[in-house]
Amino acid sequence: MKALVTGAAGFIGSHLTERLLSEGHAVTAVDSLSPTYDTGSRREVLERIRSDSTLQVIEGDLLEMELTELLAEVDVVFHLAARPGVRASWEDFDEFTRSNVQATKRLLAAIARVQHRPKLVYASSSSVYGDTSHYPTPEHTPLNPISPYGVTKAAAEHLVQAYVSQSRIDGVVLRYFTVYGPRQRPDMAFHRWIRAALTEDEIHLYGDGSAVRDFTYVDDVVEATMQAVQLEPGAVANVAGGSPASLSEVLDLIELLTGEDIRVRKDGRQRGDPQRTGGDTSFLTNKTNWVPVTSLQEGIKAEVAWMREVLRLP
Repeated sequence: MKALVTGAAGFIGSHLTERLLSEGHAVTAVDSLSPTYDTGSRREVLERIRSDSTLQVIEGDLLEMELTELLAEVDVVFHLAARPGVRASWEDFDEFTRSNVQATKRLLAAIARVQHRPKLVYASSSSVYGDTSHYPTPEHTPLNPISPYGVTKAAAEHLVQAYVSQSRIDGVVLRYFTVYGPRQRPDMAFHRWIRAALTEDEIHLYGDGSAVRDFTYVDDVVEATMQAVQLEPGAVANVAGGSPASLSEVLDLIELLTGEDIRVRKDGRQRGDPQRTGGDTSFLTNKTNWVPVTSLQEGIKAEVAWMREVLRLP
């Protein structure tokens, strides 16, 4: 298989790229390396895997690149490139629209133009659901995003479906639920909390700790993304870890696994943060036999080990 991975230097994209290469697939890795977060470490990830002879690395913006040539002979496009961050989206909506909606539209249009149309696997988010009364949440639940970020991901999903129905491209949508693990973005809770615990800093907690998330380990997300190639055009599937836990419970686990006493400062709940998330993954399991295999404790243990390496701690 020849795969194109957009956002290949990012948290999930880099893990997916490494997995594809490990299985012998040829990969074109595209990333703009925009300064939204930790550009240096993302560049280091690309440099580390660049030596693989089956990998082609292209630095560029999907809104500015020549996409037709990029798609030549590609079998699958894994579209993970996006502007992340619920809180930042309230202040910088134009950039979120540009990166998450306009770039996706341009990629879809290019796929529709090429003679050999690759399959598209689009990485969406549980943010499209917002607050809902159905847990675990099935895919047919009406979308109700409560942040500008969620709005852009929902809009991109609708674009995929429009191109599936009107241009007959082979596209599917995956809705990721709170992904964590080694190389997690530095603005995400687990990264911030584990780093703070290991450096004996104060942890900032938004809300009172009762909010519940369906945490999903990155390797399980990568496996689901690989399996999504089997899905029929227009399919939408949740990718959730089946490990719902409150934020307070997560802090207890981090304290246990780091061996550190954690000091917590509670701040107000932030706009756009749902009180609870939880994904019904029965559709993906029935279609592909995918199931998450990493427990929350195992996954946090792996992220703690990675953070120790980053901080050069024993």
